[in-house]
Amino acid sequence: MNRLHILINPLAGGGKARRLVPALQTWASGHAAILHIAQDIPGTLAWLDSVPSGSTVALVGGDGTINQLLPSFVRNKLCMAVIPQGSGNDVARALGVAGLRWDAALQLAEQGTPQAMDLGWLRTAELNRPFLSSLTVGFDSAVGFKALHGPRWLRGLPRYLLATFRELTALQTWDMQVALDGVPVHQGTTLFASTLNTPSYGSGMPAVPHALTNDGALDALVAGDFNTVQTLAMLPRLLMARHLSHPRVLTRRFKTMDIRCAKPLPLATDGEYVGETLSLSVQVDAGALQVIRR
Repeated sequence: MNRLHILINPLAGGGKARRLVPALQTWASGHAAILHIAQDIPGTLAWLDSVPSGSTVALVGGDGTINQLLPSFVRNKLCMAVIPQGSGNDVARALGVAGLRWDAALQLAEQGTPQAMDLGWLRTAELNRPFLSSLTVGFDSAVGFKALHGPRWLRGLPRYLLATFRELTALQTWDMQVALDGVPVHQGTTLFASTLNTPSYGSGMPAVPHALTNDGALDALVAGDFNTVQTLAMLPRLLMARHLSHPRVLTRRFKTMDIRCAKPLPLATDGEYVGETLSLSVQVDAGALQVIRR
């Protein structure tokens, strides 16, 4: 049986994860676990490459940490457990561990049985990268970018809401063509055309409440022509998961998505801004990652 490996990003949650280091060192020593404190991306990736295939690695961090390290987990066939210490924690919510204390989450990581989880792949002319929670395209990517650069003292959902209000002051829309599984489903003015694997994004916003992470599909969430006032009015509905009945909101399960646009579209994977593109494709990778669920 492989030993539990623990990887902490001390910068997660605005640096709050750093406070756990002494306790993690004590826990790891008492459980014969291997602890790695991330210092930089190259060193952390090299450490992950050294972990035996099939091992469980408990990530102490948030969605940003997960997104940066996800390719290594897939490539090295590692099982992911999440010890939530980030700002968003939408993957942790989907795995049922968002409310767990760090020691309870580690106990689950040590004793839990690996289960399969889907992931998505984003492909553009410049990018070929996986995501685990969400791919945002358009307005919600712009909000995420502002949230990443928001006040450090404001965390979680309040930070995303502040970023939303700031983005509304100069609202943009895009003329998109969206096809799901090869069938056109939307063309015209678009606020966003995003993909969910988990039910929530943006630190708990229930974007697609019925989304499943092990159904072999992803869920599209497309918002059509909304002006500033209409977008502001939609926000409470989104927070209460009542937005899907709006006539200009479309949601549908899919295996492949294609989006085209005449002007650059901002993109973010798992809340991390990754650039802009004029065209992109998305594909589900069913059961590609082993995870520990509660």
